[in-house]
Amino acid sequence: MVDPSRIETLADLRIEIDRIDAALHQLLMERGEIIHRLIEAKARQGGGLAFRPGREADMMRGLVCRHQGLLPLDTVEGIWRIIISTFTFIQSNYSVHADISGGDAAMRDCCRFHFGFTVPYVAHQSAARAVEAVARSGGDLGLVRAEGDGPAGPWWQDLAAPDAPKIIARLPFVERPGHPAGTPVFVIALPLAEAAARDVVLYDVTIAGDARDFTFGARGFEIISRFKNESGLSLMVAAKGGVDELRATFLRAGAARARIAEIGSHAARFDLSAAQNMAAQ
Repeated sequence: MVDPSRIETLADLRIEIDRIDAALHQLLMERGEIIHRLIEAKARQGGGLAFRPGREADMMRGLVCRHQGLLPLDTVEGIWRIIISTFTFIQSNYSVHADISGGDAAMRDCCRFHFGFTVPYVAHQSAARAVEAVARSGGDLGLVRAEGDGPAGPWWQDLAAPDAPKIIARLPFVERPGHPAGTPVFVIALPLAEAAARDVVLYDVTIAGDARDFTFGARGFEIISRFKNESGLSLMVAAKGGVDELRATFLRAGAARARIAEIGSHAARFDLSAAQNMAAQ
């Protein structure tokens, strides 16, 4: 503890910074030792999942809520995302397969911000190819843009089979203006079962034949993407309700023959502006 009656010199402050840097490094190495023990514990229990989107969401909520001071939140979030992703990589090596059909720069920024430089980045020229690479892998991730319609077709239909890859997260999780990696993307992985975050559930809805378009915002559903051609209409729908409620909604709208398949889920996005406004009230 610095004596408040003593005027600090630059040398004093640099000594404090060196002490903190050494402590941070020591804590990271201790975290690595715990991960080593975690790997051994999982092996004794027959293995376990490395990706836990629900736990990651809880960690990031806690980080944002307790953050204060001069250090920008962008920096803090980026550091923690790299820590989480790198230690996950140490548990089970994986690559990130990114759809760059909408441009490589934004996807690369998103990947490096959320996964760092240790995790390999593999570019693909379409969402379908990224999904296919995840399906062939032993545990890789895919990144696909979460907004806009599919010009090359309804890629999300490739997630409909029960054993197909599924959406497990939406990034960035902490939403705010000017986010350094603000391109909305879905993270795709092989099915996670008990580790999935299910605040928002995503469905592929296919309506065969001459189907009219639908809008369900007022009913608590959000149409993320749509693709229409002569064979019918395909929608990616996000819902906070269950599949029975979604099916009933399409039935009331006159789409009795809609085929609905779950294609994944993710944690509810953390809106920083809304949280700050609530805290100020």
